Amino acid sequence: MDEILKYFPNLTDLQKEQFAKLDFIYHDWNEKINVISRKDIDALYTKHILHSLGIAKVMKFEPGTYVLDVGTGGGFPGIPLAILYPETRFYLIDIIAKKIKVVQGVVDALELKNVKAEQLRAENVKGDFDFIVSRAVTNMPDFVSWVKTKIKKQQKHALKNGILYLKGGDLTEELKDFPKATEYNLADFFEDEFFETKKVVHLPLKFVV
Repeated sequence: MDEILKYFPNLTDLQKEQFAKLDFIYHDWNEKINVISRKDIDALYTKHILHSLGIAKVMKFEPGTYVLDVGTGGGFPGIPLAILYPETRFYLIDIIAKKIKVVQGVVDALELKNVKAEQLRAENVKGDFDFIVSRAVTNMPDFVSWVKTKIKKQQKHALKNGILYLKGGDLTEELKDFPKATEYNLADFFEDEFFETKKVVHLPLKFVV
């Protein structure tokens, strides 16, 4: 929890309380349904929560923004971002029912009113979104093919509507067909060595449709 406050010092009391609760909630759920590996659950705040919040170092979502989290797993990056941006709507989807069960349990425990969770494939999602976020569920070309028709045309952020993707390592080959993709190194924002190779990739709308 100290890590979150270090990099996000202006949290409200409610946000501090919600972030603090995540440790117990995820440990409790992980005993019942294993959605986070045993070694990672003890590094929850670094490897999952803070990693998810890396997107917030690149993009500050305006009130009323609509965000789709594809392949959310146990709720990352969607749930930490939903805590940080209570006036942004988040739609968290995953194809695995037990993962969505955990996500819904976390959402209920935190009383998050800005999150909807559903077992669904990205291709079957209805509606359009300002941004689509995800954490390395597949390679970028495949991901783009899933979501390319689901991004709003109307802009209200400095960064163009599109994909905000958490990935790691050398992405040169993967992004070769997306010349307007921008890589943001999370090591520029967070000190922990875990973030040395971690990035947020922003891929704007006009290169997705």
